[in-house]
Amino acid sequence: MADDKEVEKTIAEDLVVTKYKLAGQIVNRVLEQVIAKCVPDASVREICEFGDKLLLDETSKVFKKEKDSKKGIAFSTCVSVNNCICHFSPIPSESDYVLKLGDLAKIDLGAHIDGFIAVVAHTVAVGGGEVSGRAADVLLAAHHASEAALRLLRPGNENYAITDVAQKISAEYGCKPIEGMLSHQLKQFRIDGEKSIIQNPTEAQRKEHEKATFETYEVYAMDVLISTGEGVGREMDTRCTIYKKTDEIYQLKLKASRMFYSEVRNKHGSMPFNLRSFDKETSARLGVVECVNHKLIEPFQVLYERPGELVAQFKFTVLLLPSGTHRITGLPFDKAQCNTERTIKDPELNALLNSSTKSNKKKKKKAGAEEPMEVETAA
Repeated sequence: MADDKEVEKTIAEDLVVTKYKLAGQIVNRVLEQVIAKCVPDASVREICEFGDKLLLDETSKVFKKEKDSKKGIAFSTCVSVNNCICHFSPIPSESDYVLKLGDLAKIDLGAHIDGFIAVVAHTVAVGGGEVSGRAADVLLAAHHASEAALRLLRPGNENYAITDVAQKISAEYGCKPIEGMLSHQLKQFRIDGEKSIIQNPTEAQRKEHEKATFETYEVYAMDVLISTGEGVGREMDTRCTIYKKTDEIYQLKLKASRMFYSEVRNKHGSMPFNLRSFDKETSARLGVVECVNHKLIEPFQVLYERPGELVAQFKFTVLLLPSGTHRITGLPFDKAQCNTERTIKDPELNALLNSSTKSNKKKKKKAGAEEPMEVETAA
């Protein structure tokens, strides 16, 4: 596979930039269509299935002449509602969730072209209209934290600058980032590169998590998850459906496990995958157990905050190019929909948020709307 090649392909190559941007355009289009499906009485399972089908359809239409090029889903569509933090993407045998008016729904998905990954996440209030109270607080906290992160994702800056700013902005809205969540550097066929940005680390996590400096030609998936509660994720009864192959080696004993693992390697490689992508769900559920027990495959657990709390998420993919920082995924967020008495009072935070994300000409935009999906910041 391409990730085994000695020479690592980076965005120093124009073709690689093109593939990233094309993947970014696809996930933005799919995200818009998935959001349109997030209405009262809609099935989350059906929305997730719809999103994954779109991702496969859209990626199949590009780079057809590169016959050896792999492309498709880089992260299966998830719709995590209210206090569910992440990775809710139920398969047919698992419990569904039906959306209700006023639910806070986090949509998370990704695509890749030739292993070059673009991911995105966006939070919407089901049914639209004005959002008030704690829902408005957490939405604004997550939005502003992601906008601050965008302005700090520049060559020469350190990862902990983003960690600290996300913490401060959340506090202004009486919220907390989800503890220990990581935003990873992206590489070809690798969704969890070496460098990462940690949210709300414990003392132990802060000691273990390495400091890193951003550099030109790097790519990051900036993921901001903010809670109205303690900010601590916990597993409940919801079964995991999304997994990823590791680099571990083990001789599997069960035939079902060997068949499952062989299909994972051939069909998904090192990309995350959903059990729903396998023809025989029962066989996949059986095969995954031994693989996980021996660390050949790692799970993306479905995590929850305490009942009654709310979690908001914004995620975007960013390219650190010599011409500036290019955000290639993400949709505009209308701050005017949020009604809360809380505001950011810290002058340093306001100065950061009011600083330009562009290095050149400005475009007119609607009141309350944010920058378009691709922005440039001076390096």
